[in-house]
Amino acid sequence: MSEMAQPDPEGIDGVRMTWNAWPRTKVESSKCVIPLAASISPIRYHPDVPHLPYPPLRCKTCSAILNPYARVDFPALLWICPFCHQRNHFPHHYSSVSETNVPAELYPQFSTVNYALPAHPDPAMSNHPPVFVFLLDTCLIEEELGFAKSALKQAIGLLPDNALVGFVSFGTQVQVHELGFSDMSKVYVFRGEKELGKDQVLEQLGLGRRAGPGAGFQKGGVGGGGPVSGLSRFLLPASECEYTLNSVLDELGTDQWPVAPGNRALRCTGVALSIAGGLLGACSAGTAARIIALVGGPCTEGPGTIISKDLSDPVRSHKDLDKDAAPYFKKAVQFYEELAKQLVSRGHVVDLFASALDQVGVAEMKVVIERTGGLVVLAESFGHSVFKDSFKRLFEDGEQSLGLSFNGTLEINCSKDIKIQGIIGPCTSLEKKGPAVANTVIGQGNTTVWKMCGVDKSTCFTVFFDVSSSEKSDSSADINQMLYIQFLARYIWEAYMHLVGCRADAYMYRTLAVVETYQLMTNTYQLPDGQTRLQVTTITRRWIDSAVGTEELVQGFDQETAAVVMARLTSYKMETEEGFDATRWLDRNLIRLCTKFGDYRKDDPSSFTLNPCFSLFPQFMFNLRRSQFVQVFNNSPDETAYFRMLLYRENITNAAVMIQPSLISYSFNSLPAPALLDVASIAADRILLLDSYFSVVIFHGMTIAQWRNMGYQNQPEHQAFAQLLQAPHDDAQIIVRERFPVPRLVICDQHGSQARFLLAKLNPSATYSNAHEMASGTEMIFTDDVSLQVFFEHLQRLAVQSS
Repeated sequence: MSEMAQPDPEGIDGVRMTWNAWPRTKVESSKCVIPLAASISPIRYHPDVPHLPYPPLRCKTCSAILNPYARVDFPALLWICPFCHQRNHFPHHYSSVSETNVPAELYPQFSTVNYALPAHPDPAMSNHPPVFVFLLDTCLIEEELGFAKSALKQAIGLLPDNALVGFVSFGTQVQVHELGFSDMSKVYVFRGEKELGKDQVLEQLGLGRRAGPGAGFQKGGVGGGGPVSGLSRFLLPASECEYTLNSVLDELGTDQWPVAPGNRALRCTGVALSIAGGLLGACSAGTAARIIALVGGPCTEGPGTIISKDLSDPVRSHKDLDKDAAPYFKKAVQFYEELAKQLVSRGHVVDLFASALDQVGVAEMKVVIERTGGLVVLAESFGHSVFKDSFKRLFEDGEQSLGLSFNGTLEINCSKDIKIQGIIGPCTSLEKKGPAVANTVIGQGNTTVWKMCGVDKSTCFTVFFDVSSSEKSDSSADINQMLYIQFLARYIWEAYMHLVGCRADAYMYRTLAVVETYQLMTNTYQLPDGQTRLQVTTITRRWIDSAVGTEELVQGFDQETAAVVMARLTSYKMETEEGFDATRWLDRNLIRLCTKFGDYRKDDPSSFTLNPCFSLFPQFMFNLRRSQFVQVFNNSPDETAYFRMLLYRENITNAAVMIQPSLISYSFNSLPAPALLDVASIAADRILLLDSYFSVVIFHGMTIAQWRNMGYQNQPEHQAFAQLLQAPHDDAQIIVRERFPVPRLVICDQHGSQARFLLAKLNPSATYSNAHEMASGTEMIFTDDVSLQVFFEHLQRLAVQSS
């Protein structure tokens, strides 16, 4: 496909910004309409990042690291920090530095480098095996439970031998399975209606006296005596417990607690997660650990309950949430917020695989998943390919590896006059104040340091900035200064080094290439031998005086990044601001942007034109207004929470596809080519491939479908038709293989029932209201939504109004 051959828009540094030139003052920045924001992908891989086998040089005043933008006085062996302008002496081992012999970190092309650092001084912080606690819902029908158990058995086989594994099942009660005693199945049972703290859980498991807060694992995963040997009854290396766990799964049946007619099953999801977190509480803080929960229905028992046991009581809807008519919602969210605080403090992660036709409580659990950096997959069944393929990918290595990393922190330092409003993404504020903290908070704010318990190679954070200067400098030279922002991302532990079993250098590239936006970003992490690596990326941008001219500002506008940032900000506001009218807010901002940067004569809509740097942005906003992020009435709260969690964490390219899907056309007359996202692209002799991120649709035109049904593709003289049919399937598989969660694959025909998956995403340029203007046989969409053309006409009229 042509799209896949495009160059990486993030380049070596993995940074994209809404504006690549910044107004100097707060007033001018507010006139830009689109926020000053940076998208950073902390652990993306790039093959051109060099490795330096020595520690970095830091500025003695601001701790910034030597980079290509530092000025160097070679005769005096000094370098001047671009952040604070402090003069720093090169150490003795840099004595041979000269204009013809510069260290690698000063090469302009090495804006991102990796350093080798001394081993961590605390041996307890190295060589921990990764820990996985599997949480299985047993309030399922026999078939669904069979699918879930099969997936778990496959996962155990994919884990590395040294990975520690625990197993908890739950229904009306919670069962913690002791895997260290293979001769007999031994289970610790907890009541489902009562919440227990970490200490209570450990006490009941027989670990209370011996496993204090500092209990951890010795090298190799288990050791003799002390807290380690006690904990090893429940957490065993995969190589030692695979047979026992498979036997437990074989014996495990559906929940036997009786369910009265007209009632829902008693399911204590919240207590189960709390107990699994308590079990992991016996591990050292910072141990790479994940709770992987497989949930098949709503919580109806104990803390975290989202609905009553009575089947006649419907699960809460968006309307219920808006009217504050969901009696369980706030209490459940509060419970998961407290659970999130406990897990974040230890650096542990919660992953949720929810497979059910009903809602399971993703909207309530969103807070604990997001703040711990967990993964989430929403499917209809444990037997569906969306669940099975996504669950398998969690444990795969090689090119299919997600590149999971654990227990990191992200710290941001800014140049003068730049303030940090916050981050939208899977992280948690550590409430560390500083001069760079803005008064306005967006997302996780009020801090300069964030905890990242779990990240993967596509994880993306959106950082919002503000300009604090109220007046421009008198010096014209000062206006043209470069601005700098520093991101320091530290990883105390990286567990998947053990998991994928690949070479350290190669893995470091693939999973821990932490990027820095703006000026500097550093990332430290440890390899299996205790060696620590530090990655530094140095990027610079320019201050401009936008009051004098906007040309440089316009040329530095990134339409795709701006659209994604606006989508994330809109979704965030819809979640946090009561009565927020998203459509009206988006329309107002788009009109302001077009009024500011459009070229037109007052009150003459026909004269309106937009610079090419802005020309695609209105179309993004048109599709955002119609997307599942803004129009929630057709989705459940669980689905909306799921969509938004993925929007917040995916990279810009993937998030842009969520907002504005891509459409590829296949026909006999031409090679596969991008098509307009419009109903006019539908033709009887054409195949369309729609990628909307959450689903991939292969749509056959009416004639193509008829020929296929007649079997023409099986005849030797029609091999070209067979190849035409196969081409979109091959391209769809490329998309499916590269994406997590695995998208739903829909294969449909024109006028078929599943054609709605395509029609819902197309611009309704042909509807019943203008059918008389269309040619005979033109496909139509039955909707009251305005078309893109009508949307543009209204936008032009409002943008040029003199008032």
